[in-house]
Amino acid sequence: MGETTPSETEWLIMEVIWNAGRDITASEVIERLKGSLDVSARTIRVLINRLLAKGIIGYEVDQKDSRIYHYYVVKSKEECLKEKQDRFVRHYFGGSHSLAVASFLEQAPLNREQILELEQIVEKLKDENNG
Repeated sequence: MGETTPSETEWLIMEVIWNAGRDITASEVIERLKGSLDVSARTIRVLINRLLAKGIIGYEVDQKDSRIYHYYVVKSKEECLKEKQDRFVRHYFGGSHSLAVASFLEQAPLNREQILELEQIVEKLKDENNG
């Protein structure tokens, strides 16, 4: 199965589209990325086409100008994050989410407050799974 989530650079484009909260044109994406992404407008258009091919965004042709496409979100940021996390866990932790979490916890420089926050999350998960 091919990649169905945004690459790192594509993710920057998706941030613009997700944050727009409405359909957005390639020109608007390019304008909003000025200064934060050091690639040409042509490259951004290529990346937008890759996002279309992956089914992460869709488009509608402008009613007044058929050369203008209005891009819209097909997959939410949450869906893409979940897919990326699942793929990461499959590739690096043999599909074991608990092993992945344990590895991150052991390596993370957590303070007491953050540890308490994580304990609350674990307690909430316990409650949800016993209900």
